[in-house]
Amino acid sequence: MAETPADSVGAFIPGPRVERPGSPGGPLAGLAFAVKDLFDVAGAVTTYGNPDWGRSHGVAVATAPAVAALLQAGADLKGKTKTVELAYGLTGENVWHGTPLNPAAPDRFPGGSSCGSAAAVAAGLVDFALGTDTGGSVRIPASYCGVFGIRPSWGAVNLAGACALGPSYDTCGWFAREAAVLARVGEVLLPGEAGGTLGPLLKVDDAWINAEPGTARALAPALAAAEDLLGRALPVEVAPEGLAALYENFRCAQAEEAWATLGRWVEQANPSFGPGVKERFAAAKAMDPAKAAAGRAFRRMFTARMRALLAGGAVLAYPTSPTEAPRLAISLEAQNAVRERTMGVTAIAGLAGLVEVTLPLGRVEGVPVGLSLVAAPGRDRQLLALAARLAQAMGQATSQP
Repeated sequence: MAETPADSVGAFIPGPRVERPGSPGGPLAGLAFAVKDLFDVAGAVTTYGNPDWGRSHGVAVATAPAVAALLQAGADLKGKTKTVELAYGLTGENVWHGTPLNPAAPDRFPGGSSCGSAAAVAAGLVDFALGTDTGGSVRIPASYCGVFGIRPSWGAVNLAGACALGPSYDTCGWFAREAAVLARVGEVLLPGEAGGTLGPLLKVDDAWINAEPGTARALAPALAAAEDLLGRALPVEVAPEGLAALYENFRCAQAEEAWATLGRWVEQANPSFGPGVKERFAAAKAMDPAKAAAGRAFRRMFTARMRALLAGGAVLAYPTSPTEAPRLAISLEAQNAVRERTMGVTAIAGLAGLVEVTLPLGRVEGVPVGLSLVAAPGRDRQLLALAARLAQAMGQATSQP
C-alpha cells in the first residue's frame, strides 16, 4: 500500500488512521481513497461525527459493502473522514473533531456534511472519497471545494453498513479531482443500465434566477459548452410553486424521517451537539405531522413531474449552489439563510431521487462554484460519461487547485 500523506487540512477524524490495503490487480489498483465516518469498517468504531455516538456504539464487525467493493477493486483505504454530526448540516462545521480546511478557499466553509471527504480530495490526500448525500451533502462540498461529485440515483449504491439520516433520501456518493476517476469509481459501485442517449439539455430557469449574479456569470461558459455537446438549452421551470416550496416540503418530510431514524438514540443518549445540530433535531422532534404528510404528498407529485420531464433522456443544467462557499465568520442566522436558499435547489434531485453530477467549472473571485447536470434515475453511468466529455471540452478534466 502506498505511503499515507500527512493530513494538511484536517480532513481525517482524530486518532490513528483506519487503513486497509486493496486487492492487487483490480480496476482501481493504484488509487487511494477515504470514507466518510458513517461507513463501517470492520475493526474500527464509526463515530458519525459525534463523540457520544462513538462511545455508545461498539467496534464495527463488518465493512460496509460499498467500502468492501472498492477494496476488492484494488483501491487502498487511507482513512475515515470528518462529517457534520449525524450528517445533519451543510457547512461542514464540527466542534468536536474540528472543521476541515477548504483547500480551495481556506477562509470559507468546506461544505457538509461530507466535509472531510471533499477536503481530502481537494487537497490531493486521496484520489477519491466516499460521502453520503441526503439533502446536498456531497454536491455542496464538491461545489465549495472545487472538485467533481456525484449524488447517484436513490437506491443505486448499497448503503448497508452506513449510518442513516433519512433512508428514503440517503444516497452513497463520491468525490474526485478527475472526471475520469469519478466515472471509474462508478464502474465499480453502480449497477449496469439500459442504453439510450442523453438530451435535450434543459436550462432550469428557477435555479439560475435563484443563483447570485456572480455565480450565474461564472458558469455561463460551462452552460455554453454543454450546449455544444447537446444542442441549445431549452428553458424550463421545474417548480412553479417556487424553490422555497421545494425546500419547505423537503425539510418537513425529511425531518420527520430523521427523527424516526435517530430520535430514539438522541432521547436515550442525550448527546452533546454543536451549534445548529441540536436545533435541527429539536425541530425534527417537534415537526407537525400534518406538515410532514403534506411534504410527502408534495414529494410524490414532484417526483412524477420530474420523471415525466426526464423520461426521454433530457438533462437539467443549473448552478449546484446559488453561492460560493460562505466565509467562516458568517453568523448562524446567515448560515441558515444560505442553507434554505441552497436546499431549494438541491431538493430538485433529492425529492425525486434523481442522479446529479456537479462539475467544478466556474470561479467567483477565485472561489469555486459548480455546475450540476441532472438526469432520470438509472442514467448514472451515462451522466458520468457526459460530465467527463463536458469537463474535457472545458479543459478541466482535472479540477484546478
